[in-house]
Amino acid sequence: MPLDALSDPTYLRSIIRLSLTVSLVAVLVSTVLSLPIAFAVGFADFRGKRFVTAVINTGMGFPSVVVGLLVWYALSNQGPLGTLNLIYTPEAMIISQCVLAAPVITGVALSAVESVDDAVRDAAYGVGGTRADVALITLKEARYGVITGILAGFGRAISEVGSVLIVGGNIAYADGTSKTRTLTTAIQFEVRKGEFEVALILGAVLLVLVLLVNGVVLRLGGR
Repeated sequence: MPLDALSDPTYLRSIIRLSLTVSLVAVLVSTVLSLPIAFAVGFADFRGKRFVTAVINTGMGFPSVVVGLLVWYALSNQGPLGTLNLIYTPEAMIISQCVLAAPVITGVALSAVESVDDAVRDAAYGVGGTRADVALITLKEARYGVITGILAGFGRAISEVGSVLIVGGNIAYADGTSKTRTLTTAIQFEVRKGEFEVALILGAVLLVLVLLVNGVVLRLGGR
């Protein structure tokens, strides 16, 4: 793609829209799944807790290419979920990003929950608070750590290349608009073509988007 093609807002809008949609949905789903797990593990004291924590921490560094291969196999025609016809779609990309982002959000949120002083929980129980009340108070005390976890999960999701390339295919329509092409896969595509200036511009757009989303989330979190 020549450099002047970036002057066409349709191309940029399509990959920006897809990148944000896929990553934000993936982080939203991951957060909904991760926070209950983080609170359950953080509150409970059970045999095997250290093993569960180790599994979560291991998942935080899970290789993205391996995740992409596993999701690709699960969604491909010969896989157990092949009948859903999700391979090479944005939905497949969301699934792969969820697998990558969920352990990050869970791990950071778990650390934040466990760092809350036990005296806070004891005081809440002492005034007659229910388990739900104690959980809300703990969430309030740990909110900055939880927000940090969500932002870390978003950063892992939107910067992902390997897994989304495998399950999404980096597909663009004939008119150049994106079907499964994100900013990161577009950068990789342009570099392989030798269009380094285009790749740098797209990289700058990605960086600005990440900064904007981080700023909005931190603002909403009251930080």
